Amino acid sequence: MNKSRKTIAVDMDGVIADTVAQFIHWYERDYGIKIGKDAFHGKPEIEVLPELVMKKIVYSAGFFRNVPVMEGAQEALLELMQDFDVYIVSAAMEFPQSLPEKFEWLKEHFPFISWRNIIFCGDKSVIGTDYMIDDHVRNLDCCKGKALMFSAGHNFGIEHHTRVNNWKEVIEFLKKEVRED
Repeated sequence: MNKSRKTIAVDMDGVIADTVAQFIHWYERDYGIKIGKDAFHGKPEIEVLPELVMKKIVYSAGFFRNVPVMEGAQEALLELMQDFDVYIVSAAMEFPQSLPEKFEWLKEHFPFISWRNIIFCGDKSVIGTDYMIDDHVRNLDCCKGKALMFSAGHNFGIEHHTRVNNWKEVIEFLKKEVRED
């Protein structure tokens, strides 16, 4: 870590990994029921898919390993790494079987992120970066730096954090921050 550079914690699920797209795909594949992303608007995933189905899906081998990459995430992180120390931070301990899958997924899709910059934890309140980009308000509420809420269906209507709707908006916000420093 370069002490003169600011740091960013970037969440995985729902921020660089499109887990909603994966839920939709697996639900249709396993149950033959097609749903759209709009079904998740304003609701947590557990309210859209039955709880037993959700648990079966997230504990299934391959779920986290094969999640699609969020549009624009790879290019954005490469660009951010020019000015910031970027850390991938995932509260992955709830699903411990996901750890090797998430690590393999990161090596495949984000090979430019060093293993030293990957943090799997249970509680993100221990993270002390200058910025945190996350889709869950529970993680952003304990953020020690500036919190950027990455838009997701489940955080619709929450307005007490700076909202970014996509990776283009993340880049615009953080470039402005760098210029103002």
